[in-house]
Amino acid sequence: MRIATWNVNSITARLPRLLAWLESSGTDVLCLQEAKVAEAQFPLDELRELGYEAAVHATGRWNGVAVISRVGLADVVKGLPGDPGYEGAQEPRAISATCGPVRVWSVYVPNGREVDHPHYAYKLQWFEALEAAVAGDAAGSRPFAVMGDYNVAPTDDDVHDVAAFEGLTHVTPAERAALASLREAGLSDVVPRPLKYDRPFTYWDYRQLCFPKNRGMRIDLVYGNAPFAEAVKDAYVDREERKGKGASDHAPVVVDLEV
Repeated sequence: MRIATWNVNSITARLPRLLAWLESSGTDVLCLQEAKVAEAQFPLDELRELGYEAAVHATGRWNGVAVISRVGLADVVKGLPGDPGYEGAQEPRAISATCGPVRVWSVYVPNGREVDHPHYAYKLQWFEALEAAVAGDAAGSRPFAVMGDYNVAPTDDDVHDVAAFEGLTHVTPAERAALASLREAGLSDVVPRPLKYDRPFTYWDYRQLCFPKNRGMRIDLVYGNAPFAEAVKDAYVDREERKGKGASDHAPVVVDLEV
């Protein structure tokens, strides 16, 4: 079973590439982030033509998550239980579903913006709610994973130059402590292998030639419980999908399971 996570940074802008990639990669389940469309505009018909169905949680211009599957889609839960909300609203940042033998969450963790910004406090509160929401499945016997754009680099090695992030979000002790709490709840970091260079970065800014210079970060993560981690046969970053015109600034992270 091949399962993946990908922040497409607008499914409308990325649709031709997404459809081609699904067909060529043989992916069975895709956790997608930053759909940036309303649910009514999600391309269900185009996906159905390729044999996929989709569960979508999206409201329009920003955020939006989905689980796309060709091996079944059941027990869908939209939203994060206990979501703290931001400025009085709950944003579409989480969706979960059972796809064949595996249960997955697709998550788009808040960015945090700046350390002294209210969005940063919201990010940490969101992580607390996520940990509480997934604790049961994390401790269960069914393969389970929380996959998506976590907007946190777990270690200094997951950033091209950690000195460039001094005082900024994505690398702070509090954010990394939130990841550690998820691991303590029974999830482990399934670290993919890079297809080029020595570090499996998943995100490269569009600016300053970051991709050609490999000035990236590993912020798209797969956190799986013990049955999921034990079933992993391979994991890699599909860096090729970051190349060329019209690419997302994130690459897919692909995990092969024997389940």
